[in-house]
Amino acid sequence: MTDPGPSTAETKDLPPIAERGAAAAPAASRRTSLLVTFVLGGLTAVPPLSMDMYLPALPQVTAALHSPAATVQLTLTTCLAGMALGQMIVGPMSDKWGRRRPLLAGMVIYILATALCAVATNAELLIAFRLLQGLAGAAGIVIARAVVRDLYDGVAMARFFSTLMLISGVAPVVAPLIGGQILQVTDWRGVFVVLTVVGILLTLLVWRKLDETLPPARRHSGGLGQTLRTMRDLLADRAFSGYLLVGAFAFAALFAYISASPFVVQEIYGASPQTFSLLFGVNSVGLVLVGQINGKVLVGRVSLDKVLGTGLVLIAVAATGLLLMSSGVFGAVGLVPMAAGLFVLMASMGLVMPSTNTQALLRTPHAAGSASALLGTSTFLLGSVASPLVGIAGERTAVPMAVVQLSCAVLALVSFLGMCRPWQRRGETTGSTAGEGNRL
Repeated sequence: MTDPGPSTAETKDLPPIAERGAAAAPAASRRTSLLVTFVLGGLTAVPPLSMDMYLPALPQVTAALHSPAATVQLTLTTCLAGMALGQMIVGPMSDKWGRRRPLLAGMVIYILATALCAVATNAELLIAFRLLQGLAGAAGIVIARAVVRDLYDGVAMARFFSTLMLISGVAPVVAPLIGGQILQVTDWRGVFVVLTVVGILLTLLVWRKLDETLPPARRHSGGLGQTLRTMRDLLADRAFSGYLLVGAFAFAALFAYISASPFVVQEIYGASPQTFSLLFGVNSVGLVLVGQINGKVLVGRVSLDKVLGTGLVLIAVAATGLLLMSSGVFGAVGLVPMAAGLFVLMASMGLVMPSTNTQALLRTPHAAGSASALLGTSTFLLGSVASPLVGIAGERTAVPMAVVQLSCAVLALVSFLGMCRPWQRRGETTGSTAGEGNRL
């Protein structure tokens, strides 16, 4: 299948820089081997591996390091903030020097930082090492997304992002389960030992199996000034910025759940670390299944904007239900109804995340690394803000978590309607005039 190129309807509101770069858009027909697909999925799994395997250990870390829960939650926040900042560094580097070298350097530093986390003697050192871990781990996230943009376009890109969700979605399913089992045979330090081994294996696969996808002719030769101008032009595209904010606010709602759920499930509802891991895994399965329904059934038949809007509405409904239940409107509510609300919220991300990534990156074939960096940085920055907010009222109520989730859902909907304005861009997303490579 040959990429037919962007139609008039698809390029009429792109900024000039995007129009100049459209000729360099990758062919939708390129295919990757199953192993390379697995490697890219593994790279996008770095955040859930670094976060979710550690989640069941949070209460144990709090006791072992003699630190309050709010301080220990900063180990999540700093790792997430590091991943946000690191993407702003690595993304433009990959546009200038190619994808492989920055990726391999980042993975090596990630291994070293994770090993240091395993030997941290106090909360302050753990927070510092987690920051370094996040900075280095950002290379895998941002470059994997840029590689997909190098190789795919249109519907093919949307479907591949859904495939990556299937692969990387296994990580949040198994990571808490592995973390819970690790805690049965050792302490929280063993979690970081396992993460170090995973980092080594993934780095070896990248070194041996992932070829360079950005040829020298398509690399940027400019320095910091050129990078800043490119990012400025990307952000000047209203629709790109809209999808960026939609994805960031949606992820913040998700990270509010990730950060608060260990305390909500274990401390408020008295569940064991193993029960928490099982519930977290079920919710992750929901996200993966919905993502696959999106990629295999909806993409190419329903516009991405309609899928995205539906996902945002479902997140808002779920967050509203969680707020009503946690605030006592329905009286005393057990774990099962709360878990059901969290399941709907997390599963709906399978509709939102692939759609926002695809719609934003479709507009940026000229600077996939920088665009990927902006998408990832905004996502992780807002997620890092959501983390401490969920614990602001202590460990005995789920109301702050639900308030943060609902606020983020509303802001995502406002960004979608106010900036993406899908009703004005219907020609881009129906696919009536474009071939399969651009039928969105």
